[in-house]
Amino acid sequence: MRNPQRALSIAAALLISLGLVALAYAAGGTLSVTVKGAGKALPGAVIKVRGTARFAQTAADGTARIEGLTAGDYVVRCEAKGFTAKQRKVSITDGQTTQLTCDLAAQKPAEAQEEAARNAAKAERKYAEAERMAAPAAEPEPKMALADDAAPAPRVRTRTASGKGMARRPKRKLRMAKPAAPRRGPPPRIAVDAPPPPEMNTEEYSATKEADFKSALHTPLSTFSIDVDTASYANARRFIEQQNRLPPQDAVRIEEFVNYFTYDYADPEGEHPFGIYTEVSTAPWNSERKLVHIGVQGKKVDTAALPPQNLVFLLDVSGSMNRANKLPLLKQAFRMLVDNLRPQDRVAIVVYAGAAGLVLPSTPGKQREKILDALDRLRAGGSTAGAAGIQLAYKVARENFQDGGNNRIILATDGDFNVGTSSEGDLVKLIEEKRKSGIFLTILGFGSGNYKDNKMEMLSNKGNGNAAYIDSVLEAKKVLVTEMGGTLLTIAKDVKIQVDFNPAKVKGYRLIGYENRAMADRDFRDDTKDAGELGAGHSVTVLYEIIPADSDEPLPGAGDAPASSYQKREISDAAKASPDMLTVRLRYKQPDGDTATEVAHPLPDGGVPLAKASADFRFSAAVATFAQVLRGSKYTKDVELKDVIELARGAEGNDSEGYRGGFVQLVRKAEAMMPRK
Repeated sequence: MRNPQRALSIAAALLISLGLVALAYAAGGTLSVTVKGAGKALPGAVIKVRGTARFAQTAADGTARIEGLTAGDYVVRCEAKGFTAKQRKVSITDGQTTQLTCDLAAQKPAEAQEEAARNAAKAERKYAEAERMAAPAAEPEPKMALADDAAPAPRVRTRTASGKGMARRPKRKLRMAKPAAPRRGPPPRIAVDAPPPPEMNTEEYSATKEADFKSALHTPLSTFSIDVDTASYANARRFIEQQNRLPPQDAVRIEEFVNYFTYDYADPEGEHPFGIYTEVSTAPWNSERKLVHIGVQGKKVDTAALPPQNLVFLLDVSGSMNRANKLPLLKQAFRMLVDNLRPQDRVAIVVYAGAAGLVLPSTPGKQREKILDALDRLRAGGSTAGAAGIQLAYKVARENFQDGGNNRIILATDGDFNVGTSSEGDLVKLIEEKRKSGIFLTILGFGSGNYKDNKMEMLSNKGNGNAAYIDSVLEAKKVLVTEMGGTLLTIAKDVKIQVDFNPAKVKGYRLIGYENRAMADRDFRDDTKDAGELGAGHSVTVLYEIIPADSDEPLPGAGDAPASSYQKREISDAAKASPDMLTVRLRYKQPDGDTATEVAHPLPDGGVPLAKASADFRFSAAVATFAQVLRGSKYTKDVELKDVIELARGAEGNDSEGYRGGFVQLVRKAEAMMPRK
């Protein structure tokens, strides 16, 4: 080397720099917090370090960690819904872990109401500020300035009532100052730890039109694709419980409310991967009509018996995910799933922001710490190139495809795709092309403010998949742990239902929900038409409102069909002789097959009074009634939510997980928000 002395100097400088970097990396302490509610571990509690933008949310065991805190004294706030928040002082030391326990007391009803009022006022201020920021900036008013030629006037002393004097100048001439020149150069930088700006409400929901009654004589067939999604219920719960307001009507999909809950259907036996169950009673919102309950129960599969899994986590890490109920909650949710992986399972992680990238190649489930470390290192920032992420995720899944295994992409996002392919039409084409690969799709929605429910629903419908919304750690446990078999393992695909009504028993019928799953009757036996997927242990519940054949009531919203001048329709003798009210036909394919199998299940006419119907019937009827009220249905306009509460309370049954009890409390809260009639 020409200059050995210079080389030694550079090497020394590099060593010093590396030492400083290592010292900086080692600096800082860790805060480990355990939150309890009335003495029990409290998951989903939020930990905030006052004076910083650092926060965390407790896991299922009630613990959370915040690392890299600068040494010093802090005030830590622990808060959880339904409990009184608590603040504690802590001292952080470099290189050490400080332990803190917060035991929160349950709020009294009055305290809960006061907190709800404060949150509502805070939300109103937030939305008002967001609207103000979104509004076009007004032209600045010209500033007033002193005239240059106005000479200072001598001070004049005046005397106040107290006798003390104060100096004052006479008024000067005023002139208009020139407006300031516009700022040049890049905008000011925002600190990394700065809290995100207020969120504008740009959530999107697809409009759906409520189905009217149809004549069983003129249109006896009702055909639709099954739907096992549950996202709408959890999302509506977020509006009511967290934002203290009713959800938008288009955010309510009745079938997803009903299918959120499990029902006590027997595990099916025989050659088919599901069983069909039916029941008839009185419609709770109209005693002159009947309600038909159809249940489809998929076979349950023990988690240990699941086939090997080839999973690709497709995670949105764009800037819009930089909120407590988005990326931090997402990471906690996926930690739960990773904790339940088996050695034969494999996981890859693909992320997307301004571009897509592979942050973890396909890794065996036994290397749990490696997978968790890749999750922990995720940070949010940038725009949202969702389509590029989808392309890469399918490529990785295909490269690691397991024959006979469960090959699935789990997409977690707020649905806000804004770079590259982002229109619904283009995304549909992309997903329809990719579903031919034999790779299934699960979509998990997170967050609020810019949540794109319309895109999430569309992707799950078109991509051989299912969709859920994660609004809390408990919901993450429900979807990814308790119901993992149904979420991740498909036992039947392209599942269609066609109900054939007997006009001798039924004058008119109305399918409750499933508006965006309707199919043409001719598509039922067209095996090229895509339909919904049924997961292991999943159940699908369908409700029809029936006007009996002997009723004098005209068909609401439709009226009796006009008589044809060329063709006469009459009820056949065979229909009159049949004891059946309807026949349920179900058509499906095996997960890796292309040939469909058809099953038929007749339902005899009859029924029992509502009070004697099964708990499952009464509870599903209560849920459907509540969802219709939220949607502003014309068929439930006279319903009072206190009656829904009473019906649901009497049908809670064996509610070991507390979901039915939670529904009752949700309706109570919604009742308080309803406008007076």
